[in-house]
Amino acid sequence: MSTLAPIHLWQIPNSTTSDHEQLHALTEALEANLHTWAQRFTRITQANSLAVEDMVITDALARLGLAIDVFVLDTGKLHPETLEYLDHISQRYPHVSIRRFSPQDSAVQHFADNYDFSDIYQSLTARKACCYARKIEPLQRALVGYEAWITGQRREQAATRTQLEVEEFDEAHQLYKFNPLAAWSQHHIWAYIQQHQLPINPLYHQGIPSIGCEPCTKPIRQDEELRAGRWWWENQNSKECGLHAN
Repeated sequence: MSTLAPIHLWQIPNSTTSDHEQLHALTEALEANLHTWAQRFTRITQANSLAVEDMVITDALARLGLAIDVFVLDTGKLHPETLEYLDHISQRYPHVSIRRFSPQDSAVQHFADNYDFSDIYQSLTARKACCYARKIEPLQRALVGYEAWITGQRREQAATRTQLEVEEFDEAHQLYKFNPLAAWSQHHIWAYIQQHQLPINPLYHQGIPSIGCEPCTKPIRQDEELRAGRWWWENQNSKECGLHAN
């Protein structure tokens, strides 16, 4: 009788000596960019999804003492572990302004009037309507009054991000947008986490390298694309919520 092959879930990668050697130059470039952007713009903010990439940036901002705000989108569907982690991060960085933006009751109700929540698994239109109510509209409010924003996106993360630039103009929101980790690999990210002893979302230990809303996130196998567990029922090329559509 044949036996099923064991499933190996994604695990936090081990950083090599080479990763740490490369990290020095990458960190210097990150810090230089953050300094430049903080001087270039009076009002600039960072979007922190509480992923390790965003924590690298927030940690750098805190170490450098830069006047760059940070915001988190509390969608109302985050994992309990993520919410606990957010509280922990707020305590770790008391001098960083971390603002929380939640969905408007009217927007959530509008979605509920038109869809059952389970419709997100059957209809891309329904899923994007949910993302709009819980993420896109709150993002629009989070960016009001700012000239630029910073994200933790990386080219390695997904097929939809392979052409990502470090600096771009966000046509949708009419402000500059910076992706300082665009060229970083996940090994560089984890080398930084280890070097600076940063706490991480416990969901990473459950095989989830890309963490979003609880209903739309699951663990992945070791050999899958890093964002394969996000909206896993959809075509690979549609796996964006709309936050980063220009």
